[in-house]
Amino acid sequence: MYIENKSGGLTGQAIIGRVTFSKTKRSVHYKGKTFLKAQGYKYNHIEVQSGDEYWISGCHKDGKDRLYNERLPIHIDEDVREEYWVQIRSMPEMKHVNKIN
Repeated sequence: MYIENKSGGLTGQAIIGRVTFSKTKRSVHYKGKTFLKAQGYKYNHIEVQSGDEYWISGCHKDGKDRLYNERLPIHIDEDVREEYWVQIRSMPEMKHVNKIN
């Protein structure tokens, strides 16, 4: 999934990583954090402990996950790196790359 912190404004740190969903699909879990579904201006989840706003969505096949196609880096977790490049982006030659610029 694509996970972007929106608490500082329209653009924030972003990562591609593996998440798990609650049974009801109302919460998302990623690296010890829990995000609850929410509706807000340019965010769709709130992190429970901090109250920070996040945009969480599936990864786009064209790599244009950021809202306004900003040229900021998107980090890719090591455990999903190969799957992202091979299965989602269909670019196996990139499977060693852990960041999108």
